[in-house]
Amino acid sequence: MSTRRNSGETPLTGSRIKIEGSTKSMMFGPDICGTQTKKLHVILSYQGQNYPIKKDLQCETDKLTHFYTFILRPDASYSIWIDGRERDSGSMYTDWDILPPRKIKDVNAKKPADWDDREYIEDPNEVKPEGYDSIPRETPDPKAKKPDHWDDEEDGIWRPPKIPNPAYKGPWKRKKIKNPNYKGKWRTPWIDNPEFEDDPDLYVLKPIKYVGIEVWQVKAGSIFDNILICDEPDYAKKVIEEVFANREAEKEAFEEAEKVRKAKEEEEARTAREEGERRRRERDRNKRRYRRDYYDDYHDEL
Repeated sequence: MSTRRNSGETPLTGSRIKIEGSTKSMMFGPDICGTQTKKLHVILSYQGQNYPIKKDLQCETDKLTHFYTFILRPDASYSIWIDGRERDSGSMYTDWDILPPRKIKDVNAKKPADWDDREYIEDPNEVKPEGYDSIPRETPDPKAKKPDHWDDEEDGIWRPPKIPNPAYKGPWKRKKIKNPNYKGKWRTPWIDNPEFEDDPDLYVLKPIKYVGIEVWQVKAGSIFDNILICDEPDYAKKVIEEVFANREAEKEAFEEAEKVRKAKEEEEARTAREEGERRRRERDRNKRRYRRDYYDDYHDEL
């Protein structure tokens, strides 16, 4: 499992905050469970209710160190960094169902009767060529020749087989031209939501007194550290850079450890195969010895 690290601007954590008798301010951090769940949680608390982010955010799944950062600003905009790089951003107004939306579609609006949403129309000035409808679908094959053995008296009048007529273009249709009256696709207009009531303190979270980490795991190896709560993104960035100063050394150490682990697993597998083969041979020897002893006893009785 990878080590997880966090930083931020306004209250943030690297995992779940849950104190008995109170609600958490927020929940932020990775959630890896089995092979299906590999998500990044961002749950904010507002007036006693918890609201998960509506986006499907993915966390890192390798075994290296990763630094998760959540930044929340006074205008209710936010950014999510992973390893010091912005992975996502948006606004509390749109990415959580905390407040009703500012705008809603006008359900009473109707498309105007004169609204022309045809992007192309038939050319009214185009005229069907004279004789167009008399062009046959098929025409006699000009390359066909009457067989030498053909007898008109016995076989009838020979007629060349027909082939598709290259001059036939199908039913006549006027060409399409740009519609000079095209107004675009009509869309239901948006109007102000009468149920929306702004909260200038939407970004303000409950005071954070504790930081908690909720861990449910079936495999050891997870490390959670370097949890930072601050109001200076530049400082958070600096901390990330300091943590990742030895990033390459960590990768090299991890790769070397993986080589050792794989070599050990291969050696254990080889030993297990050899032991299995040894036991099989031993069983075969015991079976042959048993059969030999049985026949010896049988002959002695005779």
